[in-house]
Amino acid sequence: MAAREPASLPEDPAARQRPRVETPPPHYWRRWTQDAKDEATTMASGKPPAGSDLPAKAKATATTAKGGPPEDAAESPYRILIVEDDRTQALFAQSVLHGAGMKAEVQMQPEGVIDAIQRFDPDLILMDLHMPGLDGMRLTSLIRQQPQFQLLPIVFLTGDPDPERQFEVLESGADDFLTKPIRPRHLIAAVSNRIQRTRAQLRQPAPQANAMLRSHPETGLATRGWLLQQVDQALQESTVGGLFFVEIASALGLRERYGYAAFERLMSQAGSCLARIGAPAPVARLNDNSFLTLMRDLDESGLDQHAQRLRAGLAEQAFTVRDEEQVQLRSAVGYTALSIGFEGAGPALEATERSALQARLHSEGVAAYVPPSDTEAQERMALLEGQLELAYQPIVAVAGNEQAQYQVLLRLRQPDGTLLSAGQVVPAAEASGRIADLDQQVMEHALDMIAQRNASGTPLRLFVSQSPRTLAREVFAEWLLQTIAARSIDGTSVVIDLRLGDALIHSVTLAEFCRRLMGAGVQFCLSQFEPGPEADALLNQLPLGYVRMAARFAGAHADAQLRDQLRGVIDQAHRLGLQVIGQQIEDPQAAAAMWMGGIDYIQGNLVHSVGTDLDFDFQNAVL
Repeated sequence: MAAREPASLPEDPAARQRPRVETPPPHYWRRWTQDAKDEATTMASGKPPAGSDLPAKAKATATTAKGGPPEDAAESPYRILIVEDDRTQALFAQSVLHGAGMKAEVQMQPEGVIDAIQRFDPDLILMDLHMPGLDGMRLTSLIRQQPQFQLLPIVFLTGDPDPERQFEVLESGADDFLTKPIRPRHLIAAVSNRIQRTRAQLRQPAPQANAMLRSHPETGLATRGWLLQQVDQALQESTVGGLFFVEIASALGLRERYGYAAFERLMSQAGSCLARIGAPAPVARLNDNSFLTLMRDLDESGLDQHAQRLRAGLAEQAFTVRDEEQVQLRSAVGYTALSIGFEGAGPALEATERSALQARLHSEGVAAYVPPSDTEAQERMALLEGQLELAYQPIVAVAGNEQAQYQVLLRLRQPDGTLLSAGQVVPAAEASGRIADLDQQVMEHALDMIAQRNASGTPLRLFVSQSPRTLAREVFAEWLLQTIAARSIDGTSVVIDLRLGDALIHSVTLAEFCRRLMGAGVQFCLSQFEPGPEADALLNQLPLGYVRMAARFAGAHADAQLRDQLRGVIDQAHRLGLQVIGQQIEDPQAAAAMWMGGIDYIQGNLVHSVGTDLDFDFQNAVL
């Protein structure tokens, strides 16, 4: 791995001695703050502004007693992260901003930008357009995919005079662009004015902590929390009506084609359209491409008709994306009657989401939630009664590697001795609402095994599958981080498997979970991979380390078209720095085709069958 440049370039001592054409006076940055009138008093008294002794990062989290923005938000110097691979250009911008009393840090490696943002907590990013490996527009799209960075100002500094390219810059999610060469005074003013507006928004009083915000201030749609509160109330009052889950199709493809900013505008238009169709029922946006709406006082016989109306009305509307280009949106709508008797909004929401998954499989795109019968529920609960057992299968490097690593496979031993596979147990756990408990048990067993092997001097890496419903729980992420720390486990020894079908639906939730766990070194694998526009886009959007191909690719040796498709996926993954695993390899011909395609790892009965032992000899493995 090539050595990285330091995240922050030190100021050149000699540069301080050289006269500059424009040297702003001390505290020059205060010219753009609204409280600049207090500067004379502050300087005369010799006392620092209130809150100035707080760490820089505290301004992002500290709050006043009234729940407003941090008191030092308007006092601290502006903080700018300069993303520029040209050292001369970076030093120039950093010197100009330092001279204006701002704090500027340089990041020359695009791969380190997300970490630098989290550590430096900038008010604004000054982004170069052309950089090797990951250009500014792609990097901006990756930044915008992080929910906490969606409002962070990004200004491009580019010498590209092409108006079309400048338009593409804005479409990628940037707020503005500046053209090189730029005069220092212009750079200072452009950066400061943008930060001033952002800080002014942060100074707006926040709602009281105990008050539920009813509508989103920008879109006018209901907030997710408020709407779920209404669902709880409707269930307590035994109100008739229904809850509807609307999922926009091909969301990842739309985002990849039009960029983050255009995609967000499109989803905002879609939400407004749904609100008009279903008025006066409230509509809330759940995540990047799904909406929830509650229809009270509607007879259950009309629920299906209402779901059809939502889907048809959305499909008939032409949405303008950019210039004069228009698109029409497809969707799947799942719904449930409130009279089923859910214990709260959570189970009702899960039921509508499950029905939306069914709606994707129906030609009409609409499906109702059908609760399991008592017999079915008892059968599912009976499946979960037993002793958890884990089995393992080696994942072996084609080029040879001493790293011991295994796929963890769930098994459940029932009282009568019957051994159930994950394919039988997981659906039953999901249907009965016990999947989070099951996932946590599996993960805890895996972490215990890693800790035991570390203590014995035989470390290993385990690939562990988890449900997106489990990963969406805040308490699970906290538990996993605490458990890894308590057992002194190297996070890189844990790889969480994310199934492609789940990741396509829960991309935003999973991205947030991955971001939290990356700090501990935990890695992620996208399993059951099938190439396609949405799946290919997902490779860029999740912080993955591995891709496991779908089982059908094990037959690539007998199908030229499948073999070419496999090579295409492997090439794409390698360009993104990902390693590829071929699974269910049963014979030498299949292994040879994988090897010829450039696969990194294989697993299957050709290498070693599934078992309960962890004694495979990786050092002397010959494929």
